[in-house]
Amino acid sequence: MKGNQVSIIGAGAFGSALAMAFRHAGREVTLWGRDSAAMAALEASRDLTALFPGISLPEGIRATADLRQTAAAGVIVIAVPTQALRQAAEALALVLPPGRAVISAAKGIEQRTGAFATEILAEILGPHRFGILSGPSFAADIARGLPTAVSLAMADATDAEALGHFLSSPGLRLYHTTDIRGVEIGGAAKNVLAIAAGIVAGLGLGDSARAAMITRGFAELQRFARAYGARPETLMGLSGLGDLVLTASSPQSRNYGLGLALGQGRAPREALRSGKLAEGAFTAAILAETAKARGLEMPIVDAVTAILDERLSVSDAVRHLMSRPLKGE
Repeated sequence: MKGNQVSIIGAGAFGSALAMAFRHAGREVTLWGRDSAAMAALEASRDLTALFPGISLPEGIRATADLRQTAAAGVIVIAVPTQALRQAAEALALVLPPGRAVISAAKGIEQRTGAFATEILAEILGPHRFGILSGPSFAADIARGLPTAVSLAMADATDAEALGHFLSSPGLRLYHTTDIRGVEIGGAAKNVLAIAAGIVAGLGLGDSARAAMITRGFAELQRFARAYGARPETLMGLSGLGDLVLTASSPQSRNYGLGLALGQGRAPREALRSGKLAEGAFTAAILAETAKARGLEMPIVDAVTAILDERLSVSDAVRHLMSRPLKGE
């Protein structure tokens, strides 16, 4: 891989954690955030207590609010929420020279357009090599150097393999693939399904019900992804089944936490206001709409969407799902 520089766009928990992992891989890292005062303070103090108690930003990572300082890197990783990705790409387009590897770490589908992350990047940024980074990974685990494995998808197999080696560290392993759409769909759909799993847990329906919800949700994920030509091995891998298992089973998951609150009786508007950003809440409606347009049945996704839109109560949604006609797996 030419050069040794990586730039991270987005200084939230996940972007900061990736910056540390890439530094541990021996890379020179620039971490960009939009708040100039916060980034100046971070550059001076190296204090990440607000995100990760007891962890400091390592030397060799430059914190900045000047987007121009990110442009020299050969690899750009954009770690912002999906609904903010277009705005970040538009800003980056003003400073980024052509020919870079631009990788999104967003997990979702754009609400307004139904576009996937790499489609947004290609539309705005032009002649670059685009990819997606996704898989079972909590920012806190990556920041602490705990063993974590994710998928990196690029259109060119050689490029994907080279970047996987370039960005992997002792704690973070990147497995490479060329199935960009499969990786994107896995990351987007699992967030919605994790809300459903959290609802089941919040209702106190038991582990058997939660396992059934995850399994039938995974069947919906597969059905949707196959319609886009995703490969079976991608869906069974880290960015599909692996990410779903993690996100739909841990209180660390923001999406699972949102579902838990809904299952425990909190109104959707209240649960969304009081919690941290749960990407699945923004993805549910567009995922359901896209599936319907393609003639695909996704009853769990439909139920989550109806609950979030307050068209259906949690108890009525569960009753509706349990009364669906029986059929073969």
